Amino acid sequence: MKKLIRKLGSWGLSAIRRMGHMFVFLINTFYYIFIPPFKFNLLLRQIRFFGNKSLIVILLTGSFAGMVLALQLFYTLRKFGSEALLGPAIALSLIRELGPVLSALMVTGRAGSALTAEIGIMRITEQIDALTSMALNPMRYLIVPNMVASIIVFPLLAAIFDIIGIYGGYVVAVDLLGMSSGTYFSQMENFVDWEDIRMGLYKSLSFGVLVSWICCYKGFYTGYGAEGVSKSTTEAVVTSSVLILIWDYFVGSVLI
Repeated sequence: MKKLIRKLGSWGLSAIRRMGHMFVFLINTFYYIFIPPFKFNLLLRQIRFFGNKSLIVILLTGSFAGMVLALQLFYTLRKFGSEALLGPAIALSLIRELGPVLSALMVTGRAGSALTAEIGIMRITEQIDALTSMALNPMRYLIVPNMVASIIVFPLLAAIFDIIGIYGGYVVAVDLLGMSSGTYFSQMENFVDWEDIRMGLYKSLSFGVLVSWICCYKGFYTGYGAEGVSKSTTEAVVTSSVLILIWDYFVGSVLI
């Protein structure tokens, strides 16, 4: 019994120590954002890495998410005689929840994993140590541009996801299910307000911070060898995906 308690205590202390280390890493990242000089060329490169290269994935997932929503909600609403509310239901679902969450998950799988692997390889090949030996701060060169780029890009990708999803639902509702286009769009203005848009914006901003924080941290402190990089990449994607869903619930419960 004492051995079990000792192991549980050791695991708990280790988890608290890791969380504290991660929190200090995040604080240092935000500190160096406001310390000149800022590397705008690196920022533009990472904006392209997070945004432009993820655009195809966002367009595909957004369109089919809207189509699936239209197909399922139509048959649900028809049982209550509320087919006219299909458009607002799709818009609210995408803007408040699915747009920020699904776009963040897609970017995590595509860009977050690559980011962790890239920084992890720099760690095991001692490129980060080389930056330090040349009196260059690796946080400023490697972490800050990714953090700022993700904060900029995640809301934009979520907005694109929302728009494409609404028009994907329009294709299914009008062309497949026979709803008129006026009925689909007519009630959106009455049901979707700025509070819903702000909630989606807050979520996507926080997801950008969360994903870049976890992925950069896991890559920056990766273990040595190919096994260490693969382990860090897997942990970064899984941890980010789980925390996105958990944080989505807490943000929604506070701002609802």
